[in-house]
Amino acid sequence: MEVKDLKPELIWRCFDEITKVPRPSCHEEQIRAYLLDFAKKHGIKAKTDDCGNVVMSKEATPGLEGAPVVVLQAHMDMVAEKNGDVEHDFMKDPIETYVDGDWVKAKGTTLGADNGIGMAAALAVMIDPDLKHGPVEALFTINEEIGLEGAQNLGDDMLSGKILINLDSEDDGEIFVGCAGGIDTTAIFKYSRSLSPEHFIYLRVSVNGLLGGHSGGDIHLGRANANKVIARFIWECSQQWDIEVASFNGGNLRNAIPREAEAVFGINSEHHQAVVRHLNRYAEEIRNEYKGVEPNMNLVIEQVERPEYCIDSKTSLALVRALYSAPHGVYSMSRDLEGLVETSTNLAAVKMIDDDKIRVTTSQRSSVESRKADIAGQVEAHFQLAGAEISHSDGYPGWAPNMESPIMKISAEAYEELFGVKPAIKAIHAGLECGLFLTRYPHLDMVSFGPTMTGVHSPDEKLNIPTTEKFWKHLCRVLEKVAGV
Repeated sequence: MEVKDLKPELIWRCFDEITKVPRPSCHEEQIRAYLLDFAKKHGIKAKTDDCGNVVMSKEATPGLEGAPVVVLQAHMDMVAEKNGDVEHDFMKDPIETYVDGDWVKAKGTTLGADNGIGMAAALAVMIDPDLKHGPVEALFTINEEIGLEGAQNLGDDMLSGKILINLDSEDDGEIFVGCAGGIDTTAIFKYSRSLSPEHFIYLRVSVNGLLGGHSGGDIHLGRANANKVIARFIWECSQQWDIEVASFNGGNLRNAIPREAEAVFGINSEHHQAVVRHLNRYAEEIRNEYKGVEPNMNLVIEQVERPEYCIDSKTSLALVRALYSAPHGVYSMSRDLEGLVETSTNLAAVKMIDDDKIRVTTSQRSSVESRKADIAGQVEAHFQLAGAEISHSDGYPGWAPNMESPIMKISAEAYEELFGVKPAIKAIHAGLECGLFLTRYPHLDMVSFGPTMTGVHSPDEKLNIPTTEKFWKHLCRVLEKVAGV
């Protein structure tokens, strides 16, 4: 069965079309064109702002014109991650989807259900002839995954609704009423190139097969960080033998736990076999440490040709020490909501840039603004000690829960009516755009919900089919209840 043949037809047909449109973060031109064409094709009013966000408007069902305007919100972009052995151009190629039992998956890449299924739900509402509802606006924002750019720069006159349903959550049976704020901290190491010693042999050590995942939603699961796995091994080697580091690269995105990393380093040829034996011991130890968490961890060491240059010894040692000792993971848990991560940090990516710089990207999150500043400050101080230059992103605010929210109560009642169980009311450690919407539209009453997804931000991403049907029914019932139907 193909994705477009799944039921309910409208939402799956829209999702199937979306997966065929390239839309990596920062490159939403093609998906924006698709949205505007969709609106034109179906006779729907649409407008854009200077940032590139799109809003579609649908009139109320006759007789329900007096109902409050509801904004359905999703983001256009997707995280562009693929397995190392997969050839895929995210700027040109469609996502190759397939059905596997109760799940929709992609072949070796991220699926883009985050937030393609939210977009699909909003589009399906726009063209459903049978759904009874008040006035509806569908807001599609750009570049949510890298900097929340669309929400940061949303035009002042784009929305008229005072109720907003964010369609970017990933757990059926849970309604979210709050989220963490975030900030990125970047460290730049400047180095001098030194000629690589001729009497050394050079080895590439790499790790792959890690689960990775969302640095907000999955940070509490204790998954391995590829950058730290490699840094730890090289640091251990540096404690026993003289080494020269030629390169270090790992991870890609600020909001993804790194799944793969590799480094090339040199060592005196007489220690070659000792290093290989050490890696074998190290691999056994670290697999045991992550037993039951990282079943497919793969560590490889191989000899490579001598590079012309290495990183100067002082900087390479500072880099390895800093990566090995850098904070990563959960920093504190919420005292207000049981089970909620309050504050965390992600050692996201290490990249060689230009010929004399190494960029280390990290991301901090917290539902408490002062704690967010504190953990970002600790990361800054850590890399300052290693001699790096530090910068921070502008960051984004959290969304404080309103336990008296009318749309929260309507959403909870609708879920219980349909499925006979009360949904959980939660806040999420991941960043949502809702906090930023409040800075521009402070009157908004908001909730967030969605179907079950796992492996988000990694090629293991998958979307649950039965809960997608529940998500669609829930959304429709909420719209009916808001309209008094």
